[in-house]
Parts: sequence; C-alpha cells; structure tokens
Amino acid sequence: MTDIHDPAKELTNGDFTEASEPFQLFGQWLEDATASEPNDPNALALSTVDADGLPNVRMVLLKGFDEHGFVFYTNLESAKGRELLGARKAAMCFHWKSLRRQIRIRGTVATVADEEADAYYQSRPRGSRIGAWASKQSRPLESRFALEKEVARYTAKFAIGEIPRPDHWTGLRLTPLSIEFWHDRPFRLHDRVVFRRDADGTGWQKQRLYP
Repeated sequence: MTDIHDPAKELTNGDFTEASEPFQLFGQWLEDATASEPNDPNALALSTVDADGLPNVRMVLLKGFDEHGFVFYTNLESAKGRELLGARKAAMCFHWKSLRRQIRIRGTVATVADEEADAYYQSRPRGSRIGAWASKQSRPLESRFALEKEVARYTAKFAIGEIPRPDHWTGLRLTPLSIEFWHDRPFRLHDRVVFRRDADGTGWQKQRLYP
C-alpha cells in the first residue's frame, strides 16, 4: 500500500485533465495538500446510508491508499460501522480549501485483512489503543465520568504487554467505481474530470464534465 505522504507525481497543477488514470493524480493532489493544509490533509467526509436509506456524513482520516482503494479505520459496532457493513457502499469527499480542489469518490466497501488491521492498530499511540476498547462508539453515554472509568478499567487490564486489537475495531477499504477531480476556476467555470469503471481491476473511462 502506498504511504499517503509519499505518492508519485505525474502532472503539474495546470494539466490534471490530461491524466490517464486517477490514483497517481490523487497521490499528487494529496501530496500538495500535505504541503499546504494546516491540519489533517488526509481528512475526508464519509457518507453512508442507514437501513431506511437516510444518509449520514462525518469526517474521518484516510490512513492509506493503493490501486485497490482507500483505507480508514473504525468501530464496526458504531453507526458508521453498521451502515457500512449493511450497505457495503459509501462515498468520500476530500476538500482542500487552500488549493481550491475537491475529490469525490464512490464505490464498494469491504473490511481489510486481519493482518493489515493488526499492523495499523499496533502503530497507534497506546492511549488510542485503550480508547478503542473503552469507547462504545455512537451509543448513549451517561456522563464523561463513565467514559473515564472505562478508560481506567482497560488501562489497568492492559497495564503490561501488548494491547490486542478488539474484534469490533478494524479497517475498511472503499474500492472506487468513480473518482471525480474538481479544481476551482474564475467565474465558476471550474475544471471537472471524472473516471469511471465497472469493477475493481477493469479499465477506467475518463470524461470531462460541465462545471
């Protein structure tokens, strides 16, 4: 998997509409954002739908990408996790205000391999690993003190040695079926290019769009 801070460059800022495939272009734009954004250049809005078809959206952090998709991590028992496992589809939106750029991604969702999730989990700060055990994400919380008690309980439980990854906490990979690149231009005459394909591993079709 490509490290999100070390993508390959292909194009200059002015000719992104000539790109032949989206992943290298995504890598370049993310690298540009890493240099320009003051906080969390890998932040994205993740959109899901519940069992009634009502959408939800929230910010998460991209933790890696390659030609198979875009990876983030979550508690599968949260609202987000339940909706992702239920629909197996989602959408992402990156917006970098300093660069006047946006990328929209739609596709299918699957969990990553246990080995991949274990490796990332062990790379997290110890407090974050404790938090994955202590937080019953998205469920009612009677008080802040109740959360702090859970943190203390798991801190004592895992006082010595490694902290195992909870079964309910893992990575999810969105495998894109469409990726749209948007760049601001004067008078709302923006540049838009979308790449579409039928399934993972098939060829991309590129099309420019009216702004």
